[in-house]
Amino acid sequence: MKRSAGILLYKLAAGKPRVLLVHPGGPFWAGTDAGAWSIPKGEYDAGEEPLRAAIREFGEETGIEPGGDFAALGEIIQKSGKVVTAWACEGDFDPAALLSNFCEIEWPRGSGKLLSIPEVDRAEWFTLDEARAKLNPAQIPLLDRLAAILTPASSP
Repeated sequence: MKRSAGILLYKLAAGKPRVLLVHPGGPFWAGTDAGAWSIPKGEYDAGEEPLRAAIREFGEETGIEPGGDFAALGEIIQKSGKVVTAWACEGDFDPAALLSNFCEIEWPRGSGKLLSIPEVDRAEWFTLDEARAKLNPAQIPLLDRLAAILTPASSP
C-alpha cells in the first residue's frame, strides 16, 4: 500500500479560514480544475516519520518549509487506494513565489518519450467552500477536520 503525507496550510482572513492548495503540473492536468487540486503531499518510505515527510514534501512542492504547530488531521484513502496522512499548520505563502521541484513523466503515454514537468504548476488560497469544489474529492474530509479544529466547541 502506498502512503503519502501532507500539510494543509491555512490562514485566517477576517476571521475565516483560507487554505492553500496546489494544482498538479504537466499536460495531463493542464485542462482540469475542479477535483484536480490537492494539499501539498507526497509518498514516503516505511522507515520515514510521516510528519517529517509531510514537511519535506511541502517544501519540494512549494519552495518553503512550513513551521509552527501541526495539528493532526488523520488519514484519508484516495480512489487509488493510497493512504494520505495529513496535518494542518497555520502560516502564509505567496503563490507567486511557488518553486516546485520537477519530475519526469512519459508523454504521451506509451510513447517512450520523457517530459520534465513541475510537480505542481500553481498554488492558490481558497475559502473552505471554494476548496471543496477544487480539491480531490477524497481529501475533502480534511477541510471538515480543519474546520472542527478551528471552531470552538459550543458549551451547553
